[in-house]
Amino acid sequence: MDSLLNLLVSLKSVIWGAALVVGVIVVLGIVSRFLQRNAAKVAGRQFRNQIIMTGASFGGLLIVILGLPIDSTTRGQLLALIGIIISAGIALSSSTILGNAMAGIMLKTLRNFHSGDFIKVGDYLGRVTERGLFHTEIQTPDRDLVTLPNLFLATTPVTVVRSSGTIVSATVSLGYDIPHTKIEELLLKAATDIGLQDAFVQVIDLGDFSVNYRVAGLLEETKKLLSYRSRLRTSVLDFLHHGGVEIVSPNFQNLRDYDPKKYFIPAPVRAKKDQPVDAAPVDVVFDKAEEAETLSALSIEQSEHEASLKDARQAVKDAKEDGDREKAENQVTELEGKLEELAKTVAETREKEKEKDS
Repeated sequence: MDSLLNLLVSLKSVIWGAALVVGVIVVLGIVSRFLQRNAAKVAGRQFRNQIIMTGASFGGLLIVILGLPIDSTTRGQLLALIGIIISAGIALSSSTILGNAMAGIMLKTLRNFHSGDFIKVGDYLGRVTERGLFHTEIQTPDRDLVTLPNLFLATTPVTVVRSSGTIVSATVSLGYDIPHTKIEELLLKAATDIGLQDAFVQVIDLGDFSVNYRVAGLLEETKKLLSYRSRLRTSVLDFLHHGGVEIVSPNFQNLRDYDPKKYFIPAPVRAKKDQPVDAAPVDVVFDKAEEAETLSALSIEQSEHEASLKDARQAVKDAKEDGDREKAENQVTELEGKLEELAKTVAETREKEKEKDS
């Protein structure tokens, strides 16, 4: 009889322990599903969701240990073992996983760049498409996706192209026989012709055989940075050639066996009307970065509407007159409609992104 009772007690303990483990796993699954569903409606929540799931998993492990039907000595040993494992993990991965996590938190706190921004880190140049707890993803001018550890971004100078505008420049070396005033005039025309603002020309070096000039101007549409770099160089070629300025190495001039009056300038060619202006189309090269920037903007707009909706609902409660209450209720209805449209737009954008990646 005692053996049967002991068996029942042991069986009860096993069932309770298994039910506790299954319950914690189910709860974690529900939390993960809720966070994923919420992330589909509101952009820019991946970083927050990763931190929540990490904390929830750790909390679930503690609940399982504390809730198991075991004696206090064994429970203390399990907690001590977990502490040793965590300490060893922190010590062994402090330069990798933990370092990337801490760097991700630091970058998120600084907010020196956002989704869709042009950044340059070391030899990498591209637009930010995704920011996580451990990594940051950028899309390069080749349309490829590069994953950079957050620790690399935290320990390497990051150049961020300002959304208000950036300087686009080009350099060219020309002979001493050409007056610098003529060169400066042609280079300024080349920069202003493509739409650069506040163009200027600098003499950056006086070499043994040539003078190095730099022409630059302000580009307000930073999304077209790559195409305008190419267009500026093309414009410099056209204006110098049309101005009768030969762009050729002095060594080549001194060694060639040609008539000195012969210039190596291509004949003028009439540009085609259907020729594409943008040499690097943004919607093709940086498609994922554009979607990330759109989702980030939609997230900000959603947050603003949610705050306004909260104030409008409070205004309905606080309204003392029927006219004020009706006005507040209309505002609530309008804001709810806008939020519904935004949620639909976010879902459609994410669906398009999944279709492209699949």
